[in-house]
Amino acid sequence: MIINTGQRTDIPAFYSQWFANRLKEGFVMVRNPYNPQSVTRYRLSPDVVDVIGFCTKNPAPMLPHLDLLSPFGQFWYVTITPYGKEIEPHVPNKLLVIDCFKRLSDLVGIDSMGWRYDPILVSAAYPVERHIAAFEYMARELSGYTHTAVISFIDLYEKTKRNFPEVQEVSPEDRLMLGKAFVEIGRQYGMTIRPCAEGTALSPFGADCSGCMTVPMYEQAIHCPLKVPRKPPARKQCACYLSGDIGAYNTCGHLCRYCYANYDAETVRRNMRQHDPESPLLIGHLMPGDQVHDAEQESWKDGQLSMF
Repeated sequence: MIINTGQRTDIPAFYSQWFANRLKEGFVMVRNPYNPQSVTRYRLSPDVVDVIGFCTKNPAPMLPHLDLLSPFGQFWYVTITPYGKEIEPHVPNKLLVIDCFKRLSDLVGIDSMGWRYDPILVSAAYPVERHIAAFEYMARELSGYTHTAVISFIDLYEKTKRNFPEVQEVSPEDRLMLGKAFVEIGRQYGMTIRPCAEGTALSPFGADCSGCMTVPMYEQAIHCPLKVPRKPPARKQCACYLSGDIGAYNTCGHLCRYCYANYDAETVRRNMRQHDPESPLLIGHLMPGDQVHDAEQESWKDGQLSMF
């Protein structure tokens, strides 16, 4: 099966010791965000976990624990954008993240690495021309360390509109201009551009609109075919295969103003104060009345010979 860590929070950046402890103990518990007394226990064993997927803005705290991850297949997305502290107040210096991306790629392999340049927002401070220049610089720096660059344009979720009221949707004209430019830059630096839940508008320019965390990408990362069970998409226009997320909403300390996973800064700070690296849960501990059940887990690796 596939374990995901990054749909709800940034575990490598803020909870690396906790995750290392979970790997050592061989299991993790996750509260259902819509039914908090329902707790799922996942085994963290390479016998049943084929891939662990990460999405982070700062992988550095996890690097000392990579030996614990070595028995598992891995796929890493590292988000690097051009925004300053006024939008991403607690994201590390981008040059440091780029350097860490390169070190991580050298350790886990180029097929296990992807770069996310998202969400894209256009404003007076971040016009189209600035995005194109920033993307070209970052692509040049990351060339040879990944084959994949994911882009998406900002979605105005209710949380986003509350925490970032001045942000605007990107116009269709700017989307096409940026998408075409990014595809051309990606081609120059050996990267496929993958729009995330953006439909197929950029397909004619050469973008791969099949999804950004798809089964073929996991297979390429672990060099092994997978026989995965069918499951409905997470949301409309999303072709990604997402399962077994062990994170929790309202726990990401980056506090990016565009974030869809945080309600507000005070809720995040309150939750982070409840974090215990020794707990099987990311936030807090088991409580009376919690109903714990074991997830059904099995390896999805296909043992037949393949071209991987």
